[in-house]
Parts: sequence; structure tokens; C-alpha cells
Amino acid sequence: MILVDTHAHLDMPQFGRDLEEVLARSRERGIAEIITIGTDISSIKKAIALAEKYHFIWAAVGIHPHDAKTFNKSSYLMLKELASHEKVVAIGEVGLDFYRNLSPHEKQLYAFKSQINLARELGKPLIIHCRDAISEVWQVLKEENGFSLGGVWHCFSGDVVLANACIKEGFFISIGGIITFPKAEKLRALVKEISLEHTLLETDAPFLAPVPMRGKRNEPSFLYFIAEEVAKIKQKAVSEVAKKTTENARYLFKIT
Repeated sequence: MILVDTHAHLDMPQFGRDLEEVLARSRERGIAEIITIGTDISSIKKAIALAEKYHFIWAAVGIHPHDAKTFNKSSYLMLKELASHEKVVAIGEVGLDFYRNLSPHEKQLYAFKSQINLARELGKPLIIHCRDAISEVWQVLKEENGFSLGGVWHCFSGDVVLANACIKEGFFISIGGIITFPKAEKLRALVKEISLEHTLLETDAPFLAPVPMRGKRNEPSFLYFIAEEVAKIKQKAVSEVAKKTTENARYLFKIT
């Protein structure tokens, strides 16, 4: 059985002492590819370095909305150069976060729109981060023709209506460890409704470890528990969930 972890942060300090062991466990659990996400210039460089070192790791690069306050023409040009690397498969995670508000809204909007244009210029899909800003993210994607690029709504937590709207526009819905949490009935109901044809799996490691690992550092090998929960909800074999979500990931990110 083969799985693809479409969203992890392997450059983070939580993996500083035992990354080799983490990666070995992921391979043992059938994780064929991992997309590691760079969220600022420093972590983007680290993500690309990891992708260069390991054939099964790919990178996505983007200035996270938390760091949008640092985004300017100079960082755009630097990002463009880094994003042109052959192992960069997406622009992201990019979007809006009006929950933490670590960057002013106008700076978040500027960075988001700029990076949609960069994705278009480079021909790469988008990985969307959205928190407490659904209508605003949707408006930007529409105004900037972002849906035409293809992409995925990372760590999806919206409702069925939003999921179906995203799917209609050609985006994938990414499911993470939250699906295993006891209070995630709304998300489980959504997963039951949407087709595997439009679903990706992610860990968001080192965050949001799934049950039964909740409270521990998350890592790509835990993706199996997410696949298992999705299979349970949809009354399908885990192998079927793994096969289809892997096909989806390889299609979207053009990885083999």
C-alpha cells in the first residue's frame, strides 16, 4: 500500500534531532512521497535542500500569511528564483489567516495575490491556507483567476457546500488528522459526502497528530491513521483510499 503525505513541515526544529528515523518510519509505513512546505524564505531554502537530498521528498514554497508582513518586491523575486527549482511542485501554503492576524490584512492580501500570479507564471498549482477568511480567500481566487491553476485547500475545515464549490472549480480537498478527533463530526460528514476522486491526505506534521497519536509530535508515518479513518467513514478498504489519493496527489503535483 502506497500513500503520499501532501503536506508536512520537515524543516521545522521538531525534526532537528531524528529526521532520518522519521523518514525511515515513513518509508516502512508505505509513504512513497512527502511534500514538505516552506513558509518563509529561510524554511523554503531548507525545504528545497531536503527535496534535493531525498528522491521521495518534494517541496512546495510560499510566504505563509503569518509572514506576509515581510513580503515585498525583493522577497517576491527571491521566491520566484527558488520556486523555479525542478523539485518545487506547488506554490504554498499561501492564503489568508484572519484568526491569528500575525500580519495586517492588507499585507496578507497583497502577498496572496502576488503569489497566485507567480504560480500562474511558473505553471504550478496552489496550496491554500485559510482560517477565518473563507469568503475573502474565495473572492481573491475568483478575482485573480486562481482556480484555473488547480490546487488544494489545505487542512480543509469548511462545510459540504464549500467543499463542493471548491471541487466544481477543480480544487482538491485535503484531509488531515482532525478527521480522527472525537468532535470532528462535521468533517466526517463532509468526507462521507465527497468523492475520493477529489480527496488528498496530509499530516501537517509536526502538528495535528491523529488519534491514536494525538498529543505527540506528528510525523508522515501517521498518515496511515488518517487513511484508515477515511476508509472507515466511506466504508471502503484502506488500500482503495490509499490508491486513489496517491493517484490524485501525483496528478496534481506531477510527481512520479
